[in-house]
Formats: sequence, C-alpha cells, structure tokens
Amino acid sequence: MPQAILALEDGRTFTGESFGATGTSVGEACFNTSMTGYQEVLTDPSYRGQIVAMTYPLIGNYGTNEADNESDIPHVRGFVVNELSTVASCYRNEKPLSEYLSDHNIIGIQRIDTRALTKHLRTRGAMRAALTTEAKSAEEAIEMAKNAAGMEGSDFVKEVSTEKGYHWDPDGTESGLWQIPNVSTGVSAERGPLPPVKHKIVAYDLGVKRNILRSLRQHGFDVEVVGARTSAKDVLAKNPDGVFFSNGPGDPSALDYVHSEMRELIGKKPIFAICLGHQVLAHALGGSTYKLKFGHRGGNQPVKDLRSGKVAITSQNHGFAVDPESLPAHVKVTHINLNDNSVEGIRHRNEPAFSVQYHPEAAPGPHDASYFFQEFSDLIDSTK
Repeated sequence: MPQAILALEDGRTFTGESFGATGTSVGEACFNTSMTGYQEVLTDPSYRGQIVAMTYPLIGNYGTNEADNESDIPHVRGFVVNELSTVASCYRNEKPLSEYLSDHNIIGIQRIDTRALTKHLRTRGAMRAALTTEAKSAEEAIEMAKNAAGMEGSDFVKEVSTEKGYHWDPDGTESGLWQIPNVSTGVSAERGPLPPVKHKIVAYDLGVKRNILRSLRQHGFDVEVVGARTSAKDVLAKNPDGVFFSNGPGDPSALDYVHSEMRELIGKKPIFAICLGHQVLAHALGGSTYKLKFGHRGGNQPVKDLRSGKVAITSQNHGFAVDPESLPAHVKVTHINLNDNSVEGIRHRNEPAFSVQYHPEAAPGPHDASYFFQEFSDLIDSTK
C-alpha cells in the first residue's frame, strides 16, 4: 500500500498506509468512539466536510453492504483507522471496506496511532486537516491543512439536502424491523410488518439519515420529505399533522433560511427536531449556538432527562451546541449531557415544539432514546 500522511493545521502529522482512493482531501479532523457501525458513519450526511477517525482499533471486519447505507454515498472527506481488517466475516458482506471507499473516491489511512490522534484532538480541539498520498513532505501536507476552509460559518446542508421532495417508503418495504435469520429453519433475513399510518408529517431534509425515516414510519408516521429551502407556506399548504427537522452537517448559525421557515411554523404545527434540527430550533426561538472543542461523536454519550431524572446512553454526532444562556424565558432546557453539561434537549413552554441534540434512531448506537418518536406522536394527538 502507498504511504499516506494525515496532517493537522497545528503541525502535528501522522504517517501510515493508504487504502481506498488516492489523492488529497481536506476537512475538519474529528473522532468517533463507536465500536461498530463504520458504514453508517461513512454515509451519515452529518459528516460532510470532515475527516473521521475511528477510536476502535479494528475496522472493516464485517465488510459493507448496501442495506446499511444511511444515504446514497459516503460523505466523509477521509477515513482514519488504526488497523484495516483484511477479512470480512459476515454473511451480509457485499464488498470489502477498502474497495467500497475506492469506488466512492474516499481516501483512507491505516497503521497510525489513533489513540494519540484522539488525545491530541481532545486536548487541542477539532481542527483543519489534510489527508494525502500526494504530498512530497510533511510540511507540504501541513500547508494543505492550513489552507482548508474551517467548519464555522459553513453551509453543507445545501450540498446534502434533497433537490426534489419525495414520499418515504410508500409501499413499506424499507422501514420494517429486520427479522433475525434462523439457519436451522431456513428463515432468511427480512423486514417485519409495519403498524398502520396514524399521522402524516412533513420532514425537512437537512441531511437526513435513512434510519430516521425508517423509525418515523415504524412509529406510525407517513413521511413526505422536502428540501431544506422549502417554504413554511408550501409546507402548511400540505396540511400535515406535524413537521420534523432532521440532522445535518455544518454550522447551524449559517442556516438563516431554515431558521426563518421554522419560525413561521412554530405554533401552527407540532414540531420535532433532532441534532442540527435541534440547533435550528434554538436559533428560530431566539437562541444561539457555539462550537464545541471536539464535539460529541459516538454511541456512548450519557444524557439526563431533567424532567424525570432518568439517564440514557445515546448516539451522537455533532460539533456545535446550544448556548443555554441565550435561550429566552419561553424555552425550557429538558436534557443535558452528563460529560460536560451541554444542552441536549429543549422544549417550548407554550407551543408544541421540542428537540433533542442526539439521535433517537441511533444506527449505530443504543436504542435508549427511541421513545421520542412516540412522544412526537403523543404531542400531535394532544394538539388535535
């Protein structure tokens, strides 16, 4: 394998072996602590513009398959692992990870100390980086990193949001829970039955993951997906029972066009938002956001529900957070992160609108927070 260099803007470099594609890519370096789910990480639109390092040492051991994609293509700018598995031991494997990345022109690097990289990013903060097989020296790679655009002020939603609206899974073939195969009885893996539709909603695609749409359908929602620039007027003309705002990449403060449309919807339809949508709700309600030092990315983030006192282990992927001091009196903080006390959930005190910073649908991660989809359904019922 050819040599690759991962260079950070502060001058720190890591040299290893390349896999996947060759060339040069720049973006924000960050890390994810999930032990599984690397394909879901690769294809999560929220990672647009980022070079992602996995802290779990062995990656690629179960290969890749189309069913696990969270969107049509990978969105990471580069992929960093300690060791790339040469064997994919899974009956669902369709393509080795290296070949998958090569097909999508994503550069990977292995045989570097990902623990040292993670500790460095935790100490110094997420920063601009370059991943290259072309630089003739470490100094050249560092200059590439310094010349990369920063994450603050970036609008990647415009790159990942759907250009044309669509009806999610109208025939119910994509959303059912997987039935576990049984080799002894000959039962193959297949999706199970879905509940009847109870509510029709519109979902704003800010970079939505497929498992969010699946989870909504699994909880009785019929989902019409619209692009990020869809007007509130057009949404209200559809007369949905509720409106959902998805996850997505980039800086929430750069999305004025989404803030304004959400502001027009508050009080007219029940609203549920997650991740980037949560941050957009804070802006729409008069609050602000700030950039976290190194973000929350992984499936082991502890969150406390201030209403009940219960703690959930959650799946998260975000580099910005809501500033609690900026929130007006009519907005209540409902959830906090127990690692750093950052805001993880808010709710309007007078109108049917709430949000959480993390991912109730997981993929990958624990399912502790999946009850929020039912909470959205209950909120719609209470407003009818």
